Amino acid sequence: MAPISIKRILISESVDPCCKKILQENGIQVTEKQNMSKDDLIAEIKDYDGLVVRSATKVTADVINAAGNLKIIGRAGTGVDNVDVDAATIKGIIVMNTPSGNTISAAELTCTLLMSLSRHVPQAAMSMKAGNWDRKKFMGAEMYGKILGIVGLGRIGKEVATRMQSFGMKTIGYDPITPPEVTATWGVEQMSLEQLWPKCDYITVHTPLMPSTAGLLNDTSFAKCKKGVKVVNCARGGIIDEDALLRALESGQCGGAGLDVFLEEPPKNRALVNHPNVISCPHLGASTKEAQARCGQDIALQIVDMVMGKSLVGAVNAQVLASTFTPESHQWIKLGEAIGAALKSCTTSKQPFSQVQIITQGDCLKDSSAYMTSAVMVGLLSDGSQSCPNLVNSLTLAKESGITVIRNHSEGLTQGACEVEISVNGSSYRATGSVQGGVPVLLELNRSVFRQPVSLTGNLLFFKAVASPPLLPSVTGLLATAGVEMESFSAPAARSGDQWYCVGLSSLLGDLGALKPLVKAAAQVSV
Repeated sequence: MAPISIKRILISESVDPCCKKILQENGIQVTEKQNMSKDDLIAEIKDYDGLVVRSATKVTADVINAAGNLKIIGRAGTGVDNVDVDAATIKGIIVMNTPSGNTISAAELTCTLLMSLSRHVPQAAMSMKAGNWDRKKFMGAEMYGKILGIVGLGRIGKEVATRMQSFGMKTIGYDPITPPEVTATWGVEQMSLEQLWPKCDYITVHTPLMPSTAGLLNDTSFAKCKKGVKVVNCARGGIIDEDALLRALESGQCGGAGLDVFLEEPPKNRALVNHPNVISCPHLGASTKEAQARCGQDIALQIVDMVMGKSLVGAVNAQVLASTFTPESHQWIKLGEAIGAALKSCTTSKQPFSQVQIITQGDCLKDSSAYMTSAVMVGLLSDGSQSCPNLVNSLTLAKESGITVIRNHSEGLTQGACEVEISVNGSSYRATGSVQGGVPVLLELNRSVFRQPVSLTGNLLFFKAVASPPLLPSVTGLLATAGVEMESFSAPAARSGDQWYCVGLSSLLGDLGALKPLVKAAAQVSV
């Protein structure tokens, strides 16, 4: 991927000072403005290429649409619940977080709440402060030999498991992504949720909040649990149904809850917070000096590495870019965009494309079909409008336009190539290109194979005509009349029938209509 230009970044929350320092040391101007209202942020954001937030700033679609220059939204922490990722993707804005920055801190708080639930530590401390000495009231239970169910076995879930195993707990879990054979290596037996609920003495959740996890622990699942089960949520408010949890606490089905997060923060409904069997914190999972320094440093370094064209880490909506940080990939991306632009210029219909098929060929492109597909769509969709397609949003824009995109790869060839075929209003157009000597070239256009590869740079004129001796002099004369110089000429290998030709021009023709007496079709593009 070609380096992305980031000159000015706005930090809208309290982020560790190392973040600003690292960015500035790498030539990026940084402005810090905290506690802005939504309207203030909308007015301010238009002047920046990047935005760094924690969890308080709500980066809504309105904010994103007001940001004419924004290229990156960096979340100094785990998750991106406060960022409208879909709106950012449509605008071609990269959204990234720091997936490992607060892992240890969140895991340690989870373990703290589990132990506090077991021994009623906060309640006992408050009782002491009130002048009481009530040993019997706070009778606890050992964690040794108890079963801990971990729902979500990513980085934090793994760290919780290894720590609680040191207390002699048996750890079981559920995760739809992490393979059971992997979690088994760190002592967690995976099973379905239906199997997990009735086995657990303690349950902790470590999943993102999404439709499939909202209300994961609800009336139905609580009813399947052991009576008196204790639950912890240091992940996201809403994973545990708060009304169902309150009912379970009141009935005794749930013996206690440790909550660091709430559906509404701060919670206006204080019923859970005030319940005697609930230990609550004001979203402290990442609130350690070490986590904040790590998150601030990580997000700054990730942005700098992206700007320098080194790597892309933590991107949640631009995985396609991960393999684009080599000099070779830059040329292939240019090829894809150029082929898309060339084919777009050849379509005379104003109707949108109905289908685009991209076939990458050769062993050297076996891991590149994703970004090649996105690059081709950038070329096809670029029309000077405000949509501004790029590698981040081109497939999303294609889907919104009703374009079916088909991607395939053919192995076994030594030389890499990219073949693209588009369908428009019942007609199809096809082009094949490659990279030779570090230069993107066109090998074939609409089944006309060129004798010499066409360098896809500069101003190019494509035209279809019947091969004849007067063709080249006539075209040359017409260009001269228009004040345009011919810089190169590429003829097809076939010498009969309708064929496509390519001419390199000093500048684009003002009127393609002048070619009508000489050719059957004509198109031009600037690459």
